[in-house]
Formats: sequence, C-alpha cells, structure tokens
Amino acid sequence: MISATTILNEFVTRITDAGRSLTGTVQTIHIDTETLCDYLVSEKGEATGVAIAHEVLNRYKALDEQGKYAFFLMLLNNFGSDSKQVEAAFKLWKQQSASSGRAIHLATEPKSMELIRRLNRVKGATSQIVEIRNDLLNFLKKDPNLKPLDNDFKHILSSWFNRGFLELESITWSTSAEILERIIKYEAVHEIQGWDDLRRRVIEKDRRLYAYFHPAMPNEPLIFVEVALVEGIPSSIEPILSASREPIDPDKANTATFYSISNCQPGLRGISFGNFMIKKAVMELQREYPSIKTFVTLSPVPGLRSWAESEISKPSGLLNDSQLMYLKNLNATNKLPSNKDENILLREITAKYLVQARTEKDKIIDPVARFHLGNGACLKHIHANANTNQEGLWSAWGMMVNYDYKLKDIEKNHEAFVNKHEVIHSSDVQALLKKGFKNV
Repeated sequence: MISATTILNEFVTRITDAGRSLTGTVQTIHIDTETLCDYLVSEKGEATGVAIAHEVLNRYKALDEQGKYAFFLMLLNNFGSDSKQVEAAFKLWKQQSASSGRAIHLATEPKSMELIRRLNRVKGATSQIVEIRNDLLNFLKKDPNLKPLDNDFKHILSSWFNRGFLELESITWSTSAEILERIIKYEAVHEIQGWDDLRRRVIEKDRRLYAYFHPAMPNEPLIFVEVALVEGIPSSIEPILSASREPIDPDKANTATFYSISNCQPGLRGISFGNFMIKKAVMELQREYPSIKTFVTLSPVPGLRSWAESEISKPSGLLNDSQLMYLKNLNATNKLPSNKDENILLREITAKYLVQARTEKDKIIDPVARFHLGNGACLKHIHANANTNQEGLWSAWGMMVNYDYKLKDIEKNHEAFVNKHEVIHSSDVQALLKKGFKNV
C-alpha cells in the first residue's frame, strides 16, 4: 500500500515539473488543500513553492461559498502559532538572552502569515490575495470568530501596501482604457455617467484626478481622488458636476476642492493610505498652481439619516425639542429645507451628528468624517440643499460638508482626533452647536 508521504512526494514532483513554466495544467491526485498548504509553509525549494502556491490559489478560486468558508476555518484552526516553538522561545526569554524578545516575536507568528507570503510568490498573486481577504471580510460579518485570521491578512497587507510602495499618478484622457474603465466602475460617491462624463472630469483644464497604484497591481487603482479647481469654497455639488458648466482658467482658481474620494479595493479595507494621497495631491497642486491656498473637500454625510431615525425612536439627549420635532416632520415628508429656519435646523442637527454623536467607544459615527478627521482635516462648513440627487437625498437629505486641509495643522489635528477623539471644527460649526442659534 502506498503511503501518504509517497503520494505527496509524487504529487510535488509532478506539480514542480509543471511549475517550471506555470503554463500547463496539472493532473492533480487526491492531496487535500490543507496538506498542500502545510507543505508550502514548510518547504524550502523555490520552484516547488511557486508551483504549489499556484495550485492552492487555483483551488481556492474554484471553491463555492461553503468551500471558501471551510478554507478560512482551516487556516484559523490549523495554521496558528507552533506551541513548541513558542514554549522554547519563552524558555530563552527567561534566560534573559539579548535576542529573546525577537525569538518570541518570530515564534508566536501564526503559520497563516507565512502561508500568505508564500502564496504571493506566484506572479499576479497580490491581487488574488486582496480578493481572498475581501471574501474573508464578508464571512467575518457572519462569523466574528474569524477576526484573528483577518488580523493576519491585515498585518501582511499593511506591510505590502505601505506608503513607500505606492505611486501617485495623474489620470488623464491618455491613460490606458483599461484603467479608465476601472475608474468609471469604482467611482463610489458621484457616479460617472459614461465616457463623456469621465472625459469632463479628467480632460478639462480646471479638473484633476489622482490615483494611487502599487507595482504589483499596475492596472488596478487602489484609491483615487477627483479635484475641482474653483474660486471660493463650494457649497453645492451640482455646479461641479454640471455638464453645461464653463471651465475656468486654473491660474484664477484659489481653491482646490476634493469632491470625490473612492476606495477601489474592498479587500484593503482598514489599510489606510488615503491620507498620504491627499497630502501628495495637495503638494502636486501647490507646485503646479501656487495661487491655490485653500484645499477643502465637498463631502457627503452618509450616516446622517440612519442616525436621525434612531434619535426619533430613542432620543439620546443631543437634540432639543424643536430639532426632534423637525426631524419627525422631515422623516415623514422627505422634503428639503424650504426656508431659512429649516435650513438652520438641519444644519444644527448635522453639526451635532458630526461632532457629538458617538459610539460606545467614544468614536464619531460618520465614516466619511472619520476618514477626513483622522487624516488631519478640520470640519469647516455644513451646507443644506447641497446634493439633490437620489442618493444624497436618501442618505442625508441633501446635506454636504467641507473638510479643510491645512498642511501646517494636519499632524496636530490628526493627533487630537486619534488620541483624544476631538473633532477639530470651525467657529461656524461651533455656532451651529449652540442651542437656539438663529444666524446662518
């Protein structure tokens, strides 16, 4: 009877032969994926490793939902830290060896992390691993026990996608059609209505579009920002997106408005590089147009309506009686503010949501606000009737806000937000937070 070791050795020989070119298919025999993963983590040969990694990735790609979930459970349960190595490292630590701390660090690393590294030996595997993590994040919603495994993926991807590896590129009409198609597909804030709309956003002289790329994924934008060069701080998105607007001379612009920021890779969620992109874009714009001194966003408030509805059903005490009554009427009629008093009320409510509404861990609720404030911006202005398209009306009754990026204040604001949970905001926003404020 042939032993399991003999079967595995035979399989490895055959897959290695195929792996020298990685062009043909391999007639696999019945070696389970867990055994292949275990062999991949422990093997030393480069050619063998590439071939087996290729096979594991192909097998994963062919799995259905149940099979993928089982794959993640296998990694979670069977590819953790080696208890014997951990025990030996702690014994060394007790002996107070100079290298004992490093030995503990190496010994406690889960085998799943080394597996991810070795899977990445295959050409083009980085994007596949990002997709695998996206699958994992979807399963994590149903099974929180997978969180330690996601931490492994996040740790590895954070090192691969750090700022030193990212390249900021200006997207123009001469950029490859493949990348331009992806820009249309990935736009998550203001939908691009076909090629003519995209052309206006990248070719007109007062528009810019910047994207971050990684060398391992040269045709896949990671995140991109769309910029309008304008005179004055904008209070509505319609003039920026209008197909009939007249472009202005960029040399006459005094403000750069970041009006859309889209993360393109769900599998990189939680790995922050948007702040680096904004800072780099600001530097590029300052170099090209020294007359531009103001750098702001025109951002949506996607969580406003859901929070307001929760306040109606279970008030937290943040809103006064007139604000709550207005919200109840607004929720019933879904009409935009029609006069100055209603405009002010909704702006007051939005200010309280963005600055004072918190989770149990004292973190602000709105995801866009967390992004910009975490990047060191200041909450500058709050605008009513600023976005009247369907999504803007549904999520936030047309409310939009400006976040102000001043390079000299970014680090200070970032530290205040991250360490003290402070929302740095302007005097205009502070005025809206005061009960009974009556002036715009």
